[in-house]
Amino acid sequence: MAHGTVKERQYRAVHRYARVSPRKARLVADLIRGQKINTAQDILRFTPKRASGLIANVLKSAIANANEQEADVRRLFVAEARIDPGPYFRRWRPKDRGRAHQILKKTSHIIVVVEER
Repeated sequence: MAHGTVKERQYRAVHRYARVSPRKARLVADLIRGQKINTAQDILRFTPKRASGLIANVLKSAIANANEQEADVRRLFVAEARIDPGPYFRRWRPKDRGRAHQILKKTSHIIVVVEER
């Protein structure tokens, strides 16, 4: 172990099984990665995508977790904003001649990690 290394405190929040496609949610998560939390909240507030509201709630929860651990909230930034795929909800759509086609309703796991700079 090297001397003089300081491990930054990380605070995380997770929303599992969010009903949004991971591909669509990643477009929003890419906007806030590496930003200060005030800037990230402004970006999410004015982004006209459905996933921005879900990610904003997870970011708010991560900030609250940091505040509980007595972190300096003014120095926080988004260290990691990750969208992992969750399980599918499988639904069936009736088609012609008695057939049925499967519809995959995708879910996401939204992970937001904030740390002090």
